[in-house]
Amino acid sequence: MSKPSRLGKTSIFAATAAEPTPAEREPVVAPVAELAPPTPSVVKATPPTLGRPATHEEWTKVTVVLFNRQIVFLDRLANDIRAKTGAAIRRAEILRALVDALESEGLDLSEAKSEADLKALLRARLRA
Repeated sequence: MSKPSRLGKTSIFAATAAEPTPAEREPVVAPVAELAPPTPSVVKATPPTLGRPATHEEWTKVTVVLFNRQIVFLDRLANDIRAKTGAAIRRAEILRALVDALESEGLDLSEAKSEADLKALLRARLRA
């Protein structure tokens, strides 16, 4: 007879104990409080750490299709900001700032029927 291995088996061909079926397993039920997202008052600010930044509860990832020239513009703007201030700014931060600034202006853009109309309305407002 052979001696038992680290796994407690005497033979690699011996049958192992069967795993319990899902019906045999005890259900794991989390309290409702653990399932609810934390409220902003509960979330504590943590000091910056290395690695991927913590996600913000207000954020939603969105895919936006841009032309190459628009990406080049955003990259050049980010590089210019970094050259002048030393601050690294991302494309997404620039886009969020533009959307927030547009929102705070309270412009009525509801008459626009296309991207070209939006561009014309925004250009007219910027020149004013």
